[in-house]
Amino acid sequence: MTASSDQPPLRPTAQPGLRIGHGYDLHRLEPTHPQGQGRPFVLGTVRIDHDRGPVAHSDGDALLHAVTDALLGAIAQPDIGQLFPDTDPRHDAQDSRVFLEEALSRVHAAGYRPTNLDTTVICERPKLGPHKDTIRQALAGLLGMPPDRVNIKGKTHEKVDAVGEGRAIEAHAVVLLEHTGAD
Repeated sequence: MTASSDQPPLRPTAQPGLRIGHGYDLHRLEPTHPQGQGRPFVLGTVRIDHDRGPVAHSDGDALLHAVTDALLGAIAQPDIGQLFPDTDPRHDAQDSRVFLEEALSRVHAAGYRPTNLDTTVICERPKLGPHKDTIRQALAGLLGMPPDRVNIKGKTHEKVDAVGEGRAIEAHAVVLLEHTGAD
């Protein structure tokens, strides 16, 4: 079927009231050394005492990386790897808050704001229970949302594969954005 020349051109659609985005990240974990070699274990901006740290170009905060990609995905923007490539030396050991702040800036520029965040972190160790509230508070503050709209779930991988053997960490994030009325 071909388009007829007498048909009007397509018009941009109105901004939807809600958008949803999903983000995912995975990092290998390696033992840290007493001499300070290796990256510390950071999750949702919170440094957690652990004998392993992420193998990453940035600080390796898998949760912030997943949230960043969820925000970018919800507004159909390039992903974190496209915006902050690991080949760029400026991002070596970069605090992942920089990535999240850029994604949030793009969300606001598109006329949206986050209204709900649901995350799942999968790792055998460390146990996340004692840290969930601190992570929730940190994420809520970064996103400008009340903490009761941020959820952190911790799961294990039942000792299956690299995650289950403690050699990796995974994070998933789903974010809901609402249109602010500004186009």
